[in-house]
Amino acid sequence: MREKEYPDEGDLVVGTVVEVQNFGAMVSLDEFQGKQGFIHISEVATGWIKRIRNFIRERQKVVCKVLAVDRNKQHIDLSLKRVNEHQRREKIQEWKNNQKGKKLFEMVALGLGKPVDECYNEFGDALIKTYGSMFAAFEECAYDVNTFKKDGFSGEWLNKFEGVAKDSIVVPFVQIKGMLNLFAWGPDGIDYIRAALDIADKSEYEDVTIKLSYIGAPRYMITVKAPDYKVAEDQMKKAVEKAAMYLKKHNGKCEFQREIEE
Repeated sequence: MREKEYPDEGDLVVGTVVEVQNFGAMVSLDEFQGKQGFIHISEVATGWIKRIRNFIRERQKVVCKVLAVDRNKQHIDLSLKRVNEHQRREKIQEWKNNQKGKKLFEMVALGLGKPVDECYNEFGDALIKTYGSMFAAFEECAYDVNTFKKDGFSGEWLNKFEGVAKDSIVVPFVQIKGMLNLFAWGPDGIDYIRAALDIADKSEYEDVTIKLSYIGAPRYMITVKAPDYKVAEDQMKKAVEKAAMYLKKHNGKCEFQREIEE
């Protein structure tokens, strides 16, 4: 579960070029110990290649697509040209995260005084199965260890795992902004606007903050800080809806603009 013996056809893999020849290049697969793949010159780049070393060189870190795997012959065909820049960046980041996850898990095992393989058997494999990767498990634990408990994880190892996670993982947060125009007519209009603001800045989550700042009548800036964009957008939408609903009941209205000029 920790590491597959071979990649699958269609996978993206990270490798290091070990030898470049006129007809192609041999690549050591960083994620598959002892395995190498071959990039035929026709799969190095699009178009005619006059000199292969203009496109690929020894010791270069590359991201390739797996075209075919022959386990009997221990042969893996790779393509460099079929990986776009976006895929390359994402795969490199995934690989770095996986490397970090492995090192952090080794720290946990060391702190527990147990062999790494024993820790994988005890709880590591289950973490990977539940959260997709060991790095994702560390991220989840740094974000909220109670998620582990809700998912059924327990044991003496949990405190050590949480300590390593909180010391090593910076939980990412995003911030989005928008502009509110709030109107309420009548002698009590300003009180209704204040009440609407008080209602709007209440978040459903402890780790989400909603801040409303006065810009100049009738404009208010709304800023939402959350662990990811999906949550941030959802909480902003609900905050605006709550303010609009309250003002509508008191002869007022709320206008919202998602994009604002900085």
